[in-house]
Amino acid sequence: MNTNQLSPKKVKQARTAIIVASILIPLVVIILFRVKIPGVDFSFLPPIYATINGFTAVLLVAALLAIKNKKRKLHENIIKVCMLLSLLFLALYVAYHMTSDSTVYLGDQKTLYYTILISHILLSVVVVPVVLFTYLFAWQGNFVRHKKWTRITWPLWFYVATTGVIVYWMISPYYA
Repeated sequence: MNTNQLSPKKVKQARTAIIVASILIPLVVIILFRVKIPGVDFSFLPPIYATINGFTAVLLVAALLAIKNKKRKLHENIIKVCMLLSLLFLALYVAYHMTSDSTVYLGDQKTLYYTILISHILLSVVVVPVVLFTYLFAWQGNFVRHKKWTRITWPLWFYVATTGVIVYWMISPYYA
């Protein structure tokens, strides 16, 4: 992250890009969920993207420990990896759902499962702009604002990553 102040023009461009991405990503995901590509078998993907969520959660803890130990460059690098993993997760998740029918949860804990699933989905939409704005503040060198936002961002992102794994564990016995 650059500790030099970004020009107001660059900051405005970054903010606009974050807002556009935060709107387009959920819309594109919804649209792509309606697209079905027959004859392609990506049924192997759910354990992979659940593992990616698990790695993201572990790395978020590592990033937190790194910054608490004043290892800023390590923290920065781990966060960049988390962002890439989250992007990879999204791509694999969409690819799976474009080629497979949704799996119905048939277990006894339906209320728990759907509570976790719905909160996971809703917060995954919220976490995109929150993570990107938090990152932007650090990139600007505005570490006071970055730290303030991180108090919200980290728990949200960690929740989304860990509940992604929990949702997989709960639904995996019912995959076709």
